[in-house]
Amino acid sequence: MGKRIGYARVSTDDQNLDLQRDALALTGCNAVYEETMSGKSADRPELGHCLKALRSGDTLVVWRLDRLGRSLPDLVGIVSRLEQEGVGFESINERIETTSAAGKLIFHVFAALAEFERNLIRERTRAGLAAARARGRKGGRKPALEEAQVREIKALLKDPQIQVGTVAKRYGVSRTTLYRYVGKTGPR
Repeated sequence: MGKRIGYARVSTDDQNLDLQRDALALTGCNAVYEETMSGKSADRPELGHCLKALRSGDTLVVWRLDRLGRSLPDLVGIVSRLEQEGVGFESINERIETTSAAGKLIFHVFAALAEFERNLIRERTRAGLAAARARGRKGGRKPALEEAQVREIKALLKDPQIQVGTVAKRYGVSRTTLYRYVGKTGPR
């Protein structure tokens, strides 16, 4: 039988890891990786160390599901990777574990709900963009320069005494943006 490795996380320094530590100790965790960091942060170094320490046959134990994943899709992704590596997963509060058939079923229902949520968001986004287009709105960023400004800039840059950087500054754009609109005008 493999090791039981715990992962505990709190969002701020004001919060305390004691409750999670105690719960993980009661489940027989051999080691616990602890982190004080927002769950929204993609860079969670202790979680990375924890995941590297897990081997096939081990079980990752968390106090609650929200301690592991930043979102349901993120959680599903992490647990799916664990499953592919032969590592079990257990959440103490929700009483979910993926080492049994029933536990896997419950977790896969969560995964299906996460995919459903992603698809709904995608559909709503498409519908919103289509409605905006129907009202004559164009998506994307407003152009940095108007047609009249581009004509003025081209006329100014015909004078070899005028520097590209000066023109760019005058119109409030970068040299790169200026070149994108008028093309390269030779060395300056």
